[in-house]
Amino acid sequence: MSIVIHHNPDCGTSRNVLEMIKTSGETPVVIEYLNEGWTRPQLLALFAAADLTPRQALRTSKSPAEELGLLDESVSDEALLDAMLEHPVLVNRPIVCSPKGVKLCRPSEEVLPLLENEISEFTKEDGERVK
Repeated sequence: MSIVIHHNPDCGTSRNVLEMIKTSGETPVVIEYLNEGWTRPQLLALFAAADLTPRQALRTSKSPAEELGLLDESVSDEALLDAMLEHPVLVNRPIVCSPKGVKLCRPSEEVLPLLENEISEFTKEDGERVK
């Protein structure tokens, strides 16, 4: 099984994670979920594998979450899933799947335990050094 990254190319964290995967020698399957969208079974499977609830996976900044009224704790998981299907940007990113597990990789260093090959050093877009 190869590594899969649910990626947003406009997101610096997502770009860093993608480059970290490539630096480790992997050629990941890149799913640009803003273009592809999500399915309910796909989200449920990803969240279960990553041990996330829909609320934990909800992107609250730079998304329409607040204007859609999704930040209120009384909003159900089902309602959050419905909103995520309609507005894919509501799912926080990047989510990475590898033979070692599934994780929401924020911050980008969260991808390191999912890699088969360690990377000795990596410099993020903002100049921060990893490892």
